[in-house]
Parts: sequence; C-alpha cells; structure tokens
Amino acid sequence: MAELNTTPEKSGNKTRSKKAAVKVDLTAMVDLAFLLITFFMLTTSLTKPKAMELNMPVGDVSDPVGESRTMTICLGKDNKAMYYLGLADKPLIAPAVTNYSGSGLRHAILETRKYVQQTTGKAMIVIIKPAESSVYGNLVNTLDEMKITDVQQFAIADIAAKDINLLKENQAF
Repeated sequence: MAELNTTPEKSGNKTRSKKAAVKVDLTAMVDLAFLLITFFMLTTSLTKPKAMELNMPVGDVSDPVGESRTMTICLGKDNKAMYYLGLADKPLIAPAVTNYSGSGLRHAILETRKYVQQTTGKAMIVIIKPAESSVYGNLVNTLDEMKITDVQQFAIADIAAKDINLLKENQAF
C-alpha cells in the first residue's frame, strides 16, 4: 500500500511544509448506500413463480372413461417414448416408439387425437407413465407437449408391469 510521506523534503534551498493527511469520513456514504438498498428491495416487484394448473378429481369418479379415448404414453430410456390407444392387452392403435421432436411425440398426439375425435366424438385423455429408466427432462418435455397440443385432460400415473413388458419388447426400457 502506498504511504503518504509527511516529512519535509528539501529541494534545493526550499523547505516544504508539513501537510496533514487527508481523512475522508465514509459514515454518511454507508448510511446512504443502505438506505438505497432498502428502498430498492422494498419497491422492486419480485417475479411470481409460474406453475402449471392442477385439477384433482373430487370424490368417486362415477363416469368411467372409455378405453377408446385413452392414449397412454410410456416414457423409456434414451429419449424414447412409447404410445398406444386403449388397453395394453388389446390396444386400438398398436404400441409405437417415438422421440420427443415435433415430428415424433407431438405428431403422434395430434394424429391420435384426430382419430379419437372421429371415432368417438369426444376429447382424448392422455395417461403419462414414466418408467424407472426415463429421466425427469422427458417428463417435462411430455408435459410441454400436452400444453402445445392443447390436450385438456391428462394424468401422470405409475407404470404397470404390462407397460414395462411392452417397453422391453420395443427396446425402450
């Protein structure tokens, strides 16, 4: 650190007088800084967290959902998803493996929704079943596809043994 030399210096015949070191009191500056910080903290609006709306059924479900309008999406490994329409034992649309691109899962959802609308005249319901080998990002991508394709009714469920067997048959588990 530099030091202020306060001893008189002789330069030729002249002697310089001693000057006192300059001290600056920063107390007022610190007070002002804390006041400004407090002011901006209190007046700044914080961002509100964005969350997906979640609707839960109330009581017992008295109106069972037909298998002809239920699409099941099973999330597998290596960014693969398997989908089918109906039950795993006797699917109306055979199980197929796809990826998470626009021409993959999104296209499958749109085509299946069109098929369900034509055959039943009702809206499609999607059941999402993540497997143990899937990653969380794939679940988020699938939920994003539900929003993009405007699927109104969907649920996340535990994967069944029949679905795991189908994933294994299609090398996606």
